[in-house]
Amino acid sequence: MRRICVFCGSSPGRHADYKEAAVTFGRALARAGIGLVYGGASIGLMGAVADAVREGGGEVIGVIPRSLVDLEVAHTGLDDLRVVGSMHERKALMAELSDAFVALPGGIGTLEEIFEVWTWAQLGSHAKPCAFLNVRGFYDGLLQFLDHVVAEEFLKPVHRHMVLVEREPEALIEAVCHYHAPAVAKLIGREQR
Repeated sequence: MRRICVFCGSSPGRHADYKEAAVTFGRALARAGIGLVYGGASIGLMGAVADAVREGGGEVIGVIPRSLVDLEVAHTGLDDLRVVGSMHERKALMAELSDAFVALPGGIGTLEEIFEVWTWAQLGSHAKPCAFLNVRGFYDGLLQFLDHVVAEEFLKPVHRHMVLVEREPEALIEAVCHYHAPAVAKLIGREQR
């Protein structure tokens, strides 16, 4: 495990626990010798996790589209900030540079990013772990909805369980490091329609 991609908010969120978890996660990455790939901002949870990894002596790679350099306040303190042309380029480069994907609390961008890489895993495009750091039960409602999607037979249980969930940063890093992708086909055959 060389690098973990973190998707999270450019806002600190309502509760101080969110920022504290981002800092704890960043420190844990640095202690484990695992680099961070993230969205390149200096603010919110994005800035908190990046600063914590940097302060711990870890590698940080920020990837940000040119259109968001000013809006997301690009982190000018990084040794490796890559400015790309679009969100599509951003996500492709982040995926290429990373061995795993973790969503900390965040908004619709965070959800879109983790769901996209999880979909790629479900389709067999990669075998990298995808995970949620469920700080303060932030993702409880989403996880219940995913169980509903399984119950309604739009998602196989094996694919639902591909995504890892932990409440503590170090437990999540350990789970991600020990993940093995299931060998299962995504597509439903004609006889199952």
